[in-house]
Amino acid sequence: MIDTVSPERLLARADLCARWAGLALGAVVAQALATTGGDDMAMPFVSAVTAFGLCAVGGVLLGDSLTPAPQEAVRTAGLAPRRVRDHVPPRMAPLLVFQAACVVVLLTIGAAAASPDRIGRTGRALAVTCGRTTRHLGPWPGLYYAAPVLVSLTLGTAACVWSLRRIAHRPGDNLRRHDRSWAITAAWGLLASSQLLLVVGMIARVLFYSKCAGMLGNVTALVVYPLVLLSLFSLGWCLFTIVMPRAVGDE
Repeated sequence: MIDTVSPERLLARADLCARWAGLALGAVVAQALATTGGDDMAMPFVSAVTAFGLCAVGGVLLGDSLTPAPQEAVRTAGLAPRRVRDHVPPRMAPLLVFQAACVVVLLTIGAAAASPDRIGRTGRALAVTCGRTTRHLGPWPGLYYAAPVLVSLTLGTAACVWSLRRIAHRPGDNLRRHDRSWAITAAWGLLASSQLLLVVGMIARVLFYSKCAGMLGNVTALVVYPLVLLSLFSLGWCLFTIVMPRAVGDE
């Protein structure tokens, strides 16, 4: 007896394969970019993190596009308006938005405080004065590193918001909207959390090597270091949700 697979199961498998393919492609591209040679050792890692996040977003969006809305003979709809916030994770979504806001704020502060490095390249270091000695510590999240991060975060945010609105207003049952909205939110969160971890890592490295940070450095460390744990937790949740969205509970 020949087993037959329904079209819905085939589309579900295609959706899952697209998500896995996005993560796999992102890992390959990130590894290639991270090993790129050059005089700047930080930019390859910035490019690698950015590429991995964008590939993850692209894989989830591709999987969603492979699953068309169900074609029913008679379409019915409730009277309640469909809202995006009703389908995204109620607790993780605000947390991911907070992390994206932290990325923007930290990069804005970093760009304002940045200075040229030892050979005069702007937006790559932080000038720290200890007594009569001024040191240029880097890499620092100045405008040189902030530009690709902000551009990728803007593009990823626009694509995911458009997709979430599309899912909320197209035909289908709430369970499908729920699963796909969670996956897209997780893909965007993966992009934001990985970039936050990158930016915080740059700041933490400068604080570690600075001997004259003083009280301002201690306060900055108290704010920055907890963000590392927060971003690591979010990265784990986002990866697991992309791969197995039905297995994650947030309610």
